[in-house]
Amino acid sequence: MKMTMHIDEDVLDRVMKITGAKTKTAAVELALNEMARRHKMKELFSAGLGLTPEELKNSFDPNSYPESPEPVMLVAEAPAPHDKSDPAR
Repeated sequence: MKMTMHIDEDVLDRVMKITGAKTKTAAVELALNEMARRHKMKELFSAGLGLTPEELKNSFDPNSYPESPEPVMLVAEAPAPHDKSDPAR
């Protein structure tokens, strides 16, 4: 469908860089699809799966869990210097 729209060029440029979209049309379509996907996810999470937290935990295969989870850097942590060991380990 062809239409005329007024879109902030800076925002459109950012979306194109973030998504790697080659055209403005592709960037707008990606942004709209992402918005629709997020809304659907929000609806699903709000509705729940009909399981209690314990039932949900038990519904996953324990063999799918990683053997030993890798430590992750929290936002407020400073990165470890390259010449020193990671304090999280």
